[in-house]
Amino acid sequence: MSATGTTDRMTRLLALVPYLTARPGGVRVQEAARDFGVPERQLRNDLELLWMCGLPGHGPGDLIDLSFEGDRVHVTFTAGMVRPLRLTTDEAVALVVALKTLLELPGLAEREAVGRALAKVSAAAGHAAEVTPVTVSVDAREDALAVVREALERRRAVHLQYYVPSRDERTERTVDPMRLLLVDGRWYLEAWCRRVEGVRLFRLDRVDDVVVLDEPAAPPPEAHGRDLEGGVYQPEPGAPAVRLRLARGARWVAEYYPVESATPVDDPPGGLAVTVRTADLAWARRLVASLGGTAVVDEPAGLADRIAADARAALARYGVAAPEPGAG
Repeated sequence: MSATGTTDRMTRLLALVPYLTARPGGVRVQEAARDFGVPERQLRNDLELLWMCGLPGHGPGDLIDLSFEGDRVHVTFTAGMVRPLRLTTDEAVALVVALKTLLELPGLAEREAVGRALAKVSAAAGHAAEVTPVTVSVDAREDALAVVREALERRRAVHLQYYVPSRDERTERTVDPMRLLLVDGRWYLEAWCRRVEGVRLFRLDRVDDVVVLDEPAAPPPEAHGRDLEGGVYQPEPGAPAVRLRLARGARWVAEYYPVESATPVDDPPGGLAVTVRTADLAWARRLVASLGGTAVVDEPAGLADRIAADARAALARYGVAAPEPGAG
C-alpha cells in the first residue's frame, strides 16, 4: 500500500464510526463499501482493523465494538469517536510537539496536510504552544531509516542487528542495500543478505542497530527485487497452515505477524480467526504458549496436542494436576 493509500485508509477509519452510528439499524457491508468508494474486501479489512482501535488501555470496554448480523454491520460501542474533539492545554501542546516531530521526519508523505493540521492546532492552543520548551527525540526506527537512506545514497554496505520474531532471535548480518520500500505504512529495506546468500526484506522497526560500512554495496547479478504485488507476506511453497482463534486481547497478533487471512468470530466473543503459514511449527508453539490461553489452535491437530502436553508438563512442575485430554 502506498503512502497515499495509507492516508486514505486513516481518513476512512476516522469516518467509519460516525457513519455507522448514524445508521443504528445497521448497514450492509456492500452498501458501505459503495459509499466509501472502495471494494467490499477492503472495507471488511477496515472493519477488522477498527475493531482493534479505541481508548488508552486497549482492554475490554476500551475498544470500538462492532456487531455483524448476516451481511449487516452496526457499531455497539463508539469509544467516544462521535464526540467533538476538545483538547486541554497540555493535550494541545503534546499534539503540537508530535506534529512538529512528524514534520522533521525524512520521507514524510502529505507534508502539506501535516503543516495545515499543525497551524490549526497551534492556533487553538494559543500562547501555551508557542512558549512551552520542547525537546524532540526521534525513535530508533527513524534513526534506522536515516542511516539506510545514507547507505543507499552512498551505495555502501551496512551491518544490521535484526530481530527475527518467528524465531524470537536477534541476529547480526552484513547486507548490500538495494532499495527502500514503504508498504502498509511500514518501512522495509530490501537487500542482499550475505549471511543467507539471498534477497531479504528487513522491517526497520525490527532493526536494533544499523551501521554504514566503509565498503561498497555489491549485490550479485542474481539479486533481483521481489514482486510485492501480492504483499510482503509470501510464505514458502508447501508451508503448513496454522489456524488460530484469538481472543479479543490477542487480536494484536494479526497486526504484528504476517497472516494469510483474518476473520472476525463470535467464539470467543470479539475474537479473530487467523491463518498463518510457517514451516517452523516450533515458533507457532512458542507463540501460542506465550499468549496465555487467549489463543486456541484449530489446526494442525498435532500442534494443539503438543501445546496441551507442554501445558500439562508445566503445571506438573508446580504440583498442579491438569485435566486429561477431552476432560475440559
